[in-house]
Amino acid sequence: MKPREIVRSRSNPAYRQLDSAKQRAKDGRGHLLLEGPKLVGEALAAGLTLELLALSERASEGPLGRKLSASGIEARVFSEALHASLSEVETSQGVLAIASTPRFGEAAVMRGVPLLLVACGIQNPGNLGGLLRTAEAAGATGAYLTAGSADPFGWKALRGAMGSAFRLPQVRGLAVEDVLARLHDRGVAPLAATSRAGTPYTAVDLRRPVALVVGNEGAGLPEAIAHGCQAVSIPMAAPVESLNVGVAAAVLLFEAARQRRRD
Repeated sequence: MKPREIVRSRSNPAYRQLDSAKQRAKDGRGHLLLEGPKLVGEALAAGLTLELLALSERASEGPLGRKLSASGIEARVFSEALHASLSEVETSQGVLAIASTPRFGEAAVMRGVPLLLVACGIQNPGNLGGLLRTAEAAGATGAYLTAGSADPFGWKALRGAMGSAFRLPQVRGLAVEDVLARLHDRGVAPLAATSRAGTPYTAVDLRRPVALVVGNEGAGLPEAIAHGCQAVSIPMAAPVESLNVGVAAAVLLFEAARQRRRD
């Protein structure tokens, strides 16, 4: 890569443009803030459009910089110190991008024999990103992220999902009651993990269309919502009484994957 210039000053228009775009992305205004070669590479592989791409001098000479140059993707190159000042992490990897937000239709979420994640008010962005990554890894067809859930495209959630948010179809912003109604209309059975009485998860038929409904990290599922779902239990050795939302979701989603592989 032979850049025409290396940006070294905060007064440079390229720096001001990137800093402004980064703030818009952090505010959730239709763009994504991506940091690190892994996340930027995942975005490119998923077909996202990079609207701005900034590399440090060192990164521009590395594998990703050479790959981007060979692909004809333009990047602005910043001094190490200036690029680090734009980073959201303590140790910058020298790669920062602004990308378009992916859009998914509900038909993609419901494709095939649905295996869905319903995140009900998951407010911690890292937890939400981890849930999306687990769901994709288990072969889920999509996710509903109800009103009150974190933004899956915020930079903390994106770091937790590590590319899964780009690929796993999702519908956002509906009330959980509306989600349950849509599941009912499409013949998808909602399941809720419980530490109390419920059918052991290994005895539940997860080969049929199902949706795993998980609740807020602290409060869990509202009682009225839990009553509308089939209760599924994960037997645990005493004195442990419960698992965190990410672990419980992983147990159930991968049990679904195991059952579906038998067919």
